[in-house]
Amino acid sequence: MKSLSHERLAAALGTEAERFGMAIAGAAPDLRVPTCPEWTLRDLTCHVGIAYYKSAAIIASRSTGYVPFEAVTIDEPPAFEALGGWLRDGAQRLVATVAEVGPETPTSTWSPDRRAGFWTRRLTHETVVHRADAAFATGTPYDVDADLAADGISEGLGLAAAFSRLQHPALDRTSLRGTGETLLFHATEPDVHWLVRRTPSGVEVAQEAAEADVVVEGRAADLLLALTERLAADDARLTVSGDAALFHHWRENTRF
Repeated sequence: MKSLSHERLAAALGTEAERFGMAIAGAAPDLRVPTCPEWTLRDLTCHVGIAYYKSAAIIASRSTGYVPFEAVTIDEPPAFEALGGWLRDGAQRLVATVAEVGPETPTSTWSPDRRAGFWTRRLTHETVVHRADAAFATGTPYDVDADLAADGISEGLGLAAAFSRLQHPALDRTSLRGTGETLLFHATEPDVHWLVRRTPSGVEVAQEAAEADVVVEGRAADLLLALTERLAADDARLTVSGDAALFHHWRENTRF
């Protein structure tokens, strides 16, 4: 599925990192994150920022062979009070590094997409979702631009489809294979449909409207949170019609 332009995603990454910093400002670093209960607010923020700095280092190295994050050394994150600025600087570093090499340049990723621009898109949506975690923990308002949320849904469904066909020790999604079951995700704002079909060889995704075994509707911002299990499957902001068990199975088997 066609992505938002790289320029739009790069701008969004900077904005989302800035908003993340605002969400954690003045909060307690050891505050537990209800949607990631194993993490404190500091853990959550460092998780996002470390991904910025390590992916930028990988891209800058011009390596095309696989480089695991564990093999990349970066400076330790600063004190919690400085994490907002550290996040912002890390996002800017990633954007600048991708711009320097070019978003189409081959690089190391854990995805079939081996382009440097993969990291811009992936970490933009990583930030969007984890910013929701931060906002829920601190009680600050949360929303996301409709086009960005829709692109996050497209990206997530694309990754699920790819890893439903590939053997991967950490990202195995072969449990999503099926016998023709269909799910339709309909974003009402903006108006976009994603038809998901579970086949014996893997998941197929088409951006089209059609009848399906289960239909899940809501704003793209709410659908994105539901698909990443930040919003309950029966939340009032969603409408679920048909075989709800299929939707529950999808959520349970697409956790990152």
